Amino acid sequence: MVSHNKRIVAALAAVAAMGIGLAGCGGSDTAGDTKSGSDGGVVNITYMHRLPDSEGMTLVNDIVAKWNKEHPNIQVKATKFDGKASDMIKKLETDVKSGEAPDLAQVGYAELPEVFTKGLLQDVTQYAEQYKNDFASGPYSLVQVGGKAYGLPQDTGPLVYFYNKAEFEKLGITEIPQTADEFIAAAKTAAAAGKYIMSYQPDEAGNMISGLAGASGGWYKVKGDSWVVNTETDGSKATADFYQQLLDAKAATTNPRWDPSFDASIKDGSLIGTVAAAWEAPLFMTSSGGTGSGEWQVAQLGDWFGNAGKTGPDGGSAVAVLKNSKHPKEAMEFLDWFNTQVPDLVSQGLVPAATTEDAETPSEWSTFFGGQDIMKEFKTANNNMGDFTYMPGFSAVAAKMNETAAKATDGSGKVADIFSDAQTTSVDTLKNFGLSVSE
Repeated sequence: MVSHNKRIVAALAAVAAMGIGLAGCGGSDTAGDTKSGSDGGVVNITYMHRLPDSEGMTLVNDIVAKWNKEHPNIQVKATKFDGKASDMIKKLETDVKSGEAPDLAQVGYAELPEVFTKGLLQDVTQYAEQYKNDFASGPYSLVQVGGKAYGLPQDTGPLVYFYNKAEFEKLGITEIPQTADEFIAAAKTAAAAGKYIMSYQPDEAGNMISGLAGASGGWYKVKGDSWVVNTETDGSKATADFYQQLLDAKAATTNPRWDPSFDASIKDGSLIGTVAAAWEAPLFMTSSGGTGSGEWQVAQLGDWFGNAGKTGPDGGSAVAVLKNSKHPKEAMEFLDWFNTQVPDLVSQGLVPAATTEDAETPSEWSTFFGGQDIMKEFKTANNNMGDFTYMPGFSAVAAKMNETAAKATDGSGKVADIFSDAQTTSVDTLKNFGLSVSE
């Protein structure tokens, strides 16, 4: 996607339930050697991450230094990977084969099934179980494949609604419309005044639209040793109808999310409402250039997508234990500690999956969002996730969805085509992985 690095830095990767059985593939079922290292009883753990580590954040190495000071017998070395997520997976695949892989690696939830299928992960269920209550149930389920855990969740990206409350009130919209019909009517009223309360983002179809459609039910299941694929669910149909009506009425913007035109639509005050992932909050503030600061708010999604008040996933990541780690017990002990350092993770722009303490809304975020405790809204959304299961190779499905979504903006295609193309691409991709698919 255009400016993928921008999205990677902001999102770093969704919350859904995953119970996947894959025939003839997967990670090690062996917990590995848990003996202490030979260096005077010290166990050395390595961790590869993609966190931003930008100015003003609590740097990963500084967080790790606190652990190392408090745990002299388990010493951790963190390494930042600066490339794309897909490049990091390729590196991990090579390093696992050569025996040089780190003990721990950051993996997006949508990537985890593929990494598992490639045989790169280690079953650490016996250790994960003791830490599961430190995390929201949705994110925790996403580190599981076939009922076994391969790491712990780090951050999450529930979809919410950002809107400019002051501009809404000027249009006479005193409350967020809760039904699709009410929203579409309000969107038409806004468009007549040159304002837009929803954006259609073709370059985010694979992430956002899949999350919206999946809020009311997953697309991928495993029956026996075969995958069952259905991307054209009632939720998908409701999502397609919602956006198609808005596009037909010219009542939504169609600027790609990672194109400068999207930022321009916020800065010029024309876009006053949009679905967004929770991790977009600081990025949205930058995109706005200060336009509407103090007037924006965060709300839960209405029942616009046949979602019965549920929300869906867009981004987020876990940290997984690699297949050849010789110290999974100690790696998981560190990982639980690291992923529950809530204030430090918030400083990195994350919405933590940990439930060990409430994340405080940074003061600059609160200022932009009118004094609202938006972290509390994100927590509500986290706890209101619908089930969505990713499949191995979902990145190929997402890419096809984006391509098809772009055609709906100029009338050469329909929004519903996104989901029919997702169906075909899903089946083809699974078969290309050598996996069985129930027709």
